[in-house]
Amino acid sequence: MGKTTLLATLMGFTRVRRGTLRWQGRDLSRLPPHRRAQAGIGWVPQERWVFPSLTVEENLSAVARPGHWTLARVYELFPRLQERRRNLGNQLSGGEQQMLAIARALMVNPALLLLDEPMEGLAPIIVQELQRVIGQLIGQGGMAVIVVEQHARLALAMTRQAMVLDRGRVVHASDSASLLADKGRLNRLMGVG
Repeated sequence: MGKTTLLATLMGFTRVRRGTLRWQGRDLSRLPPHRRAQAGIGWVPQERWVFPSLTVEENLSAVARPGHWTLARVYELFPRLQERRRNLGNQLSGGEQQMLAIARALMVNPALLLLDEPMEGLAPIIVQELQRVIGQLIGQGGMAVIVVEQHARLALAMTRQAMVLDRGRVVHASDSASLLADKGRLNRLMGVG
């Protein structure tokens, strides 16, 4: 519990009541969400929130900022989006909308990418594809990625560091591989058994 709230707080959708929220030496606590995006934070919300009346390409171009991620690079990462570039956001499948949501966040050229339940409600074949893409993004470096995911084994398989929250408190932090290998600890932390 507290995973989505953490991301919402990082993006400025909840108010920080105590302390500060720092990113790259700058206090973000009072910045509105659009300023946080300008500060280099990209966000893929659990609900995807694609623009339904814009084409795929318009969804991507609307938020584009200069940098490493361009339409060509995003289409290379998600060839299906290039095929569907003239389709409206509401004409895409759930998996395609999730690809679009991730691609749109990349077009902001973030230094930090927040992914909230990126695999939720998707077909297994799409989950595998997104797992590959997210693993690739993490492996490339140059961008920090926070993945909030209920399916712990899935998240641990594609990340380097793990943090388990319970009611907003960190109850475990370690490297992902060691937690994935310790089935007993993982089951206890996840409330299994």
